[in-house]
Amino acid sequence: MQSKSYTIPLQGVDSAHCAQIIERALCKLQGVESATVEVNNNRAVVLATGPKSLDAVIKTVRSLGYEVPTAQIAYPVLGMTCASCATSAQKVVSRQPGVIEASVNYGNGMLSAQYMVGETSSNELKAALVKAGYDLLLEEADQRAVSLETIQKEKVRELRRATYYSLALALPVVVIGMFFMNMPYANTIMLLFSTPVVLYFGRGFFQNAWKQARHGTANMDTLVALSTGIAYLFSLVNMLFAKQLMQMGIHPHVYFEAAAVIIAFILLGKLLEERAKGQTSEAIKKLMDLQPQQVRLVRGDGTFHTAPLQQVGTGERIAVLPGEKIPLDGEVVAGESYVDESMLTGESIAAVKKMGTAVFAGTINQKGSLEIVTTKVGKDTLLSKIISAVQSAQGSKAPVQKIVDRIAAVFVPVVVLLSVLTFVLWSFSGVENAMVQGLIAAITVLVIACPCALGLATPTAIMVGMGKGAQEGILIKDAQSLELSKKITAVVLDKTGTITKGAPSVKKTYAAETSVQWQSILFSLEHQSEHPLAQAIVGFFNKVSLLPVTDFKSITGRGISGTINGEQYFVGNRDLMVEQQLTIGEEFEQKAEDWSKHAVTVVYLASATAVVAIVGIADQIKATSKSAVADLRSMGIEIHMLTGDNAWVAHSVADEVGIKHIKAGVLPEEKANYVKNLQKEGHTVAMVGDGINDSTALATADVSIAMGQGSDIAMDVAMVTLLTSDLSKVPEAIRLSRSTVATIRQNLFWAFVYNVIGIPIAAGILYPVNGFLLNPMLAGAAMALSSVSVVSNSLRLKLKSIR
Repeated sequence: MQSKSYTIPLQGVDSAHCAQIIERALCKLQGVESATVEVNNNRAVVLATGPKSLDAVIKTVRSLGYEVPTAQIAYPVLGMTCASCATSAQKVVSRQPGVIEASVNYGNGMLSAQYMVGETSSNELKAALVKAGYDLLLEEADQRAVSLETIQKEKVRELRRATYYSLALALPVVVIGMFFMNMPYANTIMLLFSTPVVLYFGRGFFQNAWKQARHGTANMDTLVALSTGIAYLFSLVNMLFAKQLMQMGIHPHVYFEAAAVIIAFILLGKLLEERAKGQTSEAIKKLMDLQPQQVRLVRGDGTFHTAPLQQVGTGERIAVLPGEKIPLDGEVVAGESYVDESMLTGESIAAVKKMGTAVFAGTINQKGSLEIVTTKVGKDTLLSKIISAVQSAQGSKAPVQKIVDRIAAVFVPVVVLLSVLTFVLWSFSGVENAMVQGLIAAITVLVIACPCALGLATPTAIMVGMGKGAQEGILIKDAQSLELSKKITAVVLDKTGTITKGAPSVKKTYAAETSVQWQSILFSLEHQSEHPLAQAIVGFFNKVSLLPVTDFKSITGRGISGTINGEQYFVGNRDLMVEQQLTIGEEFEQKAEDWSKHAVTVVYLASATAVVAIVGIADQIKATSKSAVADLRSMGIEIHMLTGDNAWVAHSVADEVGIKHIKAGVLPEEKANYVKNLQKEGHTVAMVGDGINDSTALATADVSIAMGQGSDIAMDVAMVTLLTSDLSKVPEAIRLSRSTVATIRQNLFWAFVYNVIGIPIAAGILYPVNGFLLNPMLAGAAMALSSVSVVSNSLRLKLKSIR
């Protein structure tokens, strides 16, 4: 591969020594021939073999602690008509200086690109695309949604008009061509009716084909323009020079009906395809419609006034009446109500909202009035982050799409060559009217070939699948994560907060008869502690009297101590009791042992000499955990539970929910090793945690699944984010993955089969066997419907249950 010089902007390179460090590291990279760092110009000049090497260069610079300023953009590409256009547009952007990577998704029409700041810009990328016959919609997300919707509506309206007129004009041409060829002025009438169809309503095919030809590329428009243009011109020549051709012994046929009907059918197919593609992004539209555009602000005197959503900042007080949608993320400061959060989380049961609880944009206030102080606005709201995450995921490409893209890139040129070869073979076949038959077969080959079916197979299924997931509270990061999730054979569950609620509460108490004030003593001591178990005790005994505590001490990993009314007391685990040589009565020993066997953590309260009371604290198992585990097992997936708790607690929880593989007393770094061991055994492992803790294990797993309320970290780190803490969403996510990947494979299978079978039949492969030749009009109908069938199959995903 030929080497090319790249200029890379740098930040943080302050000395010649820094420059030398970077130069040495870059020169060691494969594909890099030389590297020079110019400190004064804050840049590196690298001679490398291509974009892949460039990507490695940037990663290396960043790994050394320096920075390469880059920008990530996602904008809609306008003017694409088929999958080959997406490949062509992607190549145009990828070739621009400073572009690190670029991807164009035909399914949703989006360009995703990363480029080096200072080397190029969004406007320069737009200019390059315009030159190639496309365009880029450079607007902010809110304005873009409106503009894009307007453009798409106008496109569908124009397409509908062209389709209806073309069908109306093509119909009489077909009737005359098939039944009344010998009527007076038959050819003239067909010419008059077909000309506006081909040259006016079908002009877009010829215009786009010319744009592609000027840049040395070809797409589906090229095939349509060539086939209908040749049929129309051939018919026109035969009509105008009929006498001369008959004198030469050639019977002059006209094929105006073929040219007109092919245009009409392909326009009809495109209209149906646009409508169907519109349905694939329905989930995003529904999410966007959740946020109201007007906000009711609360004035200082308690009165209300409405303001546009865009004008509201953080820290402002807003009112939400019963039945209204909550416009922004915030915290309740007045009122109490139930809020329907199903549109974000998939949870059907409304959540109670009162003073201090968080609320999210797009959710519906049901009964009471609420006053909220806004905490997040604009792009920072959970709803906006979900929309952004889903759009990004829908625009991503599955690994299999890379193969399809390579095929799409050469598809049209190969079809044109096959068409020429078909004409040549027919011309030398020796059959009657060989040249004419060869021309019709060549036209049919051009018409029946469909790169769009291939191009739409993967992105439409991904768009529908990701959208369905979002509606169920399942956010899948990208198409690669989706494909990996389908292969999961083992799921590793963290216990606390995943299987259990993660909120300990007091379940049992037992005290010596002589200890009458033990509740107040325990409450007063634990009131000084911030430990989660202490909070559970304080919450349980909050009605007893608070006593003054002196000499309070926290004993790490053991418990606490303090003095009340001149007497010292200890609160903690059994190790603390043993360490302080305190007497544990037989009845306490027996109770503690029994409780521990049932996943209850025992907290001891002791005087200076002996234990006077014990409290049993347990983390409650979630209602859906048992059924979720059973569901995963029924799918053939092995379940493993890891916990830092003791073996008794671990086995008690595992037995209750039906998990056989357990490891207790595990440290965070040991969880990652456990995942690695499963991978060595050949498992594709999913790790389920909260997205913040267990980060090492989540990063090690093949698929990381974060549970909770969709925190920023979880949404950035995890491959799959579940917007609820309901474990049943895990098997739902895997089922969604399996259904989507199955749909992709079905689409690709039928798209390949259609082209592999259709093109040879169009070329006349059956003619020597049974004399069958495919009519170009039928080929046009088949081609039009092939894309529609792929999109329709993707839309079937909406009807499939993942529960």
